[in-house]
Amino acid sequence: MSMIIAILVFGLIILIHEFGHFLLAKLSGIAVLEFSIGMGPRMISFVRGETRYSVKWLPFGGSCMMLGEDEADSNPRAFVNKPVWARIAVVAAGPVFNFLLAFLLAVVIVHFAGYDPAELIGIQPGFSAEEQGMEAGDVITRMDGTPIVIYRDVTMFMMNHASRPIRVEFKRPVEGGGWEKHTVTLTPRISEETGTYMLGIIVSGGRKQADGALETLKYGAYEVVYWIKAVIKSLGMLFGGQVHSDDLAGPIRMVTIVDETVEESIVYGVSTMLLSVANLCVLFSANLGVMNLLPVPALDGGRLVFLLIEAVRGRPLNREKEGMIHMIGMALLMCLMVFILFNDISNVFFHG
Repeated sequence: MSMIIAILVFGLIILIHEFGHFLLAKLSGIAVLEFSIGMGPRMISFVRGETRYSVKWLPFGGSCMMLGEDEADSNPRAFVNKPVWARIAVVAAGPVFNFLLAFLLAVVIVHFAGYDPAELIGIQPGFSAEEQGMEAGDVITRMDGTPIVIYRDVTMFMMNHASRPIRVEFKRPVEGGGWEKHTVTLTPRISEETGTYMLGIIVSGGRKQADGALETLKYGAYEVVYWIKAVIKSLGMLFGGQVHSDDLAGPIRMVTIVDETVEESIVYGVSTMLLSVANLCVLFSANLGVMNLLPVPALDGGRLVFLLIEAVRGRPLNREKEGMIHMIGMALLMCLMVFILFNDISNVFFHG
C-alpha cells in the first residue's frame, strides 16, 4: 500500500507541474504534441486532437512537449513564435502550479489539524528565558528581526544561531483582551542533559486550531512559505558544506520516507495517515517548485533566464547556442540524478 501511495503522491505532484505548462500552452495557442506522466516506454497512450496523452512505465518524471520548443519552426502555433511574455508564463506555470497545489493541501491540513504556534507552555529554570522574565503564554514574534509565525520558525532560526545572544520579541496576553509587547535578549547556554545550546523556552510542538477561514488561509499560505524557505536554506547549507551530499534524497529515499510516514501514522487512523501524506505532498511539491526555478540550464529556471534576457534586450539570444547550453545542462542533470540514485541505493540498502 505504501508503494501505491508513494506513486500516487509523486504522480500527483508531477501531473500538476506538467498540467501548469499544458494549460498555459493551450491558453497561449501553442500546439502541445504530447502530455505524459512517467518516463520510458508508453504504458497507456491515446490521441485527442493534436495532442498525445501518455502514461509511461517509470513512475517518475513527466513532460509537456510543445511544437517548436527547442528548435526553429515556421508554424505560427510553435512555442518559439509566441510573444516572449506568453512563453515566460508557460515556462513559469509548472513551478507556480506546484506552489498552488502545496497551498491547497496546506489549507486542508490547517483546517483539520491546525497550526503549530510559537507559544510557550513553560520555562526551564536556570536558563536565559527565566532570567529575562519570559513565562508560559508568551508568543514569540521575532528573533533578531526575523519574523516568527510558527514554532518551526524558531527551530529553523536556532539551527544557524545556536550559540550567540539573540534579540527576542514576544507578545503577552493581558486581562480583558489584547497583547502587550516585550523585547529581551536571550543568551543560549549548553544543557548538561542534551549537550546542546538552549534558551530555556518550552513549546509543546502541538497544533492549535485556526480561528476562522481567513486564519486558515493565512497559515495555509505560510506553510508553503515555510517549506520554500526550508528548501532554500537547505540548498545554502549544501553549498556551504554544512550538509553532506549523502544527505541528498532521491526517488528511492523519498519512497522510503512515504513508507515510514504511512506506517507510523496509520496506527492513529486513516484520517491521520492522509493528513501526514498530504503534509509530505506540501513539502515535495514546494521542493519541486523551488528546484525547477533554479537558474540551471534545462530546468524551468534556466529557460526563464534566457526568456527574461530576451524580454530586456528585445530579441532572443542565438537559439542554437541556447539549445546547446540546455543540452549540456540536461546531461549534467542526468549525471546528478545517477549520482543521487546510487546514493539512495547505498543509504537505503547498505546503511539503512
